[in-house]
Amino acid sequence: MKKHIPNTITCCNLICGCIATWLAFDGLFHEALLFVIGGAVFDFFDGMSARLLHVSSPIGKELDSLADVITFGFAPSAMAFSFLGSQHIHLPAVPFLAFVMAAFSALRLAKFNLDERQTLGFIGLPTPANALFWGSLLSWMDLSLWFEPYQLPTYYIYIVLALLALSCWLLVSEVPMFALKFKTWGWRGNEVKYVFILTCIPLLLLLGTLGLAACIAWYVALSLLHRENK
Repeated sequence: MKKHIPNTITCCNLICGCIATWLAFDGLFHEALLFVIGGAVFDFFDGMSARLLHVSSPIGKELDSLADVITFGFAPSAMAFSFLGSQHIHLPAVPFLAFVMAAFSALRLAKFNLDERQTLGFIGLPTPANALFWGSLLSWMDLSLWFEPYQLPTYYIYIVLALLALSCWLLVSEVPMFALKFKTWGWRGNEVKYVFILTCIPLLLLLGTLGLAACIAWYVALSLLHRENK
């Protein structure tokens, strides 16, 4: 019975991703973000449960990737598509560029499954981090009262498209990024992880919904700084 527990948790991740995608197409970005966060929680615990119960399997690994493609690839792409589609862009094909990010997310997950270098850290931006960035950013832009009427200035559209391109590159890049995995709890050897955690707390408290996007941007920057100091 216990061998089915990790796969059940993974399926909960998949269901969260499906609901997040449905909400995204309805333009309910804040609610979609909540289900992406829920999917990330299930994604964390499925791996943990498999290790604790010693029931990891090839099927579980494949199922995990399939769930991640939906929750952390398709769902944020649907959010970006829905957001761009709401802006009455003159070129109707532009919003569909958002789905390129889903393709790059799938490619990143496939590379992760085959890359033996990513046991203690990551090569490229993890898909959950990318999904949380987009969910947070678009939810904040949707809820913000800065833009009246809802139609954004044109340059904001270009910024979103540039960020989409940057996300696609980061997902499959060779940039080393640290993982929040601890062999020991001491400061030595874990400096970058503790700095990240401690600095994220004020970002989340001060920025609210946008705080998650700020934390992911800081994560990328800190990974680059840590790489340069090695």
